[in-house]
Parts: sequence; C-alpha cells; structure tokens
Amino acid sequence: MVSINKLTSEKRAQILHMLCERMSMRAITRITGVSKNTVAKLLADAGQVCMAFHDETVRNVMAKRVQVDEVWSFTYAKQKNVAIAKAAPDGAGDTWTWTAIDADSKLVIQWFVGPRDTGTATHFIDGLASRLANRVQLTSDGLRAYLETVEGAFGADVDYAQLVKLYGESPEAEKRYSPAECIGCRKTRIEGDPDPAHISTSYVERQNLTMRMHMRRFTRLTNGFSKKVEAHVNAVALHFVYYNFCRIHKTLRVTPAIAAGVTDRLWDVKDIVALIEAKEVVDAPKVRGPYKKRVQVSN
Repeated sequence: MVSINKLTSEKRAQILHMLCERMSMRAITRITGVSKNTVAKLLADAGQVCMAFHDETVRNVMAKRVQVDEVWSFTYAKQKNVAIAKAAPDGAGDTWTWTAIDADSKLVIQWFVGPRDTGTATHFIDGLASRLANRVQLTSDGLRAYLETVEGAFGADVDYAQLVKLYGESPEAEKRYSPAECIGCRKTRIEGDPDPAHISTSYVERQNLTMRMHMRRFTRLTNGFSKKVEAHVNAVALHFVYYNFCRIHKTLRVTPAIAAGVTDRLWDVKDIVALIEAKEVVDAPKVRGPYKKRVQVSN
C-alpha cells in the first residue's frame, strides 16, 4: 500500500476522480493499490479545500429562479437504530443535505448538511441569501421551517412560493421500496409576486438524483453509507465543486459555473489537487535555519 506522502499529483487526481464518479473507497484501494486510510485522508483534505473554495468563489451570483430542497441519507445507522447501535458517533442517524440550485445555469449556489429542522434551515437560507446579487424567484417544498427562515433572510425582497406534491396510494407490490404515486401539486404564493409558470422544484429534485448517482454513500440499500458525518460532509463538498466547475452539463454544454459567470474556464480534478497542495505548503511547519553557537571572545 502507498502512503499519502508518496502520492503523486496524478495519483491524487485519479483517486479524487474515482470518488466523484461514485466508486467506493474499497474499490479504489483494489484498483490503485492505495490504502483505505490514505483515500480517507485525501477525501478529508479535498473536502476542506473544496468547502473553502466554494465559500469564497460562489458569491454575487446573478440568478432569476432558485429552487431549494433536502435529500435524505443516514450516518452510521438509521435514526430508529441509533439508540441500540454499538458505539454510535456524534451525528449518527438521519443526515439531510440541503441544496439550492439556479434553475437556468444549474449552478448549486448553496448547500448545507444537517438535520431537517429550523436551525439548519436558518443557516442554509441565510447562506443562500448572502450569495445572491439580485432579487430572485424562490421555490421550496412545503417544509414549514422555510416560512420563517426565508422571511428572516430576504424580508420582502424575494418572490417566494411553495410547491406541495399530493400523493396517492402506492401500488400493492411496491409499497416498501417505491414512492407513492404523485396525483397532483398545490402551488402557494408566500411572498412577492412569483410567476406561477416557474413555481417548480424539478431541477433541484433532479440534482438529488445526480448526487445519488455520483456519491456512493448516497446509494440506497447498501453498506456504502457514511460512517462519520465529517466524511459525509467532505464527500458532499468535493462533489459540488466537481459538479459546478469540472463536469460539463449535458444540456448546457458548459459547466454550471461557466454558465453562471462564476468562472471563465473549465476546471479539472487536477485543479482541486492544486488547491490541496497549496494548502499543504501554507500549513507546513516552518523549518528553522542552522543553529549557530555564540562564541564569547575575551580580550
């Protein structure tokens, strides 16, 4: 097995690209010969620099229509099993990833990992409002936590509506694993003057599928789920920088970041490696010069 200190930039880029394309850590170790701990350490480093990069770069976004949603996963054990789980870490149980997407450029403007409660909604919506450069039309699902948080973050400077899907009974043979049949939608204006034709959460729900297709830990009915919430956050941070800056959108034919005017070039996974290596240089301990012994000369 190869240690992380001996990994070349090309090897790091290869591993990160595999992580971004839904490969599991154990599969990566088998293919590359790199230890699992090394892959985990590289993911942690990538997650930290990607969080900082997204926070600094995705600012003053010019958007017209923004959609928000939450996607469920779990850490270590499902919520109902946390109480009886052995040595469950902090953050075990339900883990929600909140996302906000520009419906035109498909840029993920804001994301946040946490429980599905008012406190998390406040952090998420406040962060979204701070990244926007203009008034937008905002659409969410019917989660009550959005009502107060959107008003607190935007005030009257938003055209906000909620879209609530109405579900019927599931087919008899598919009650366990398939969602109930959607039989209609209810659109409700909450603030401002939202255009009824654009009250939709279709794009952000499609982004939820993209997340599940690109991160192994979001795959249902497997043992690929996150064991620690920190690793989950790092994986999400890496995914969104890869999605926004490195992955060409099939319909737009450019990356979402280029379409939104956040950057003017196509990024590569090697650019993420460069961010990691730049941080390593900054964080490296300073090497002192050779010690010179003072010699007292007597007259």
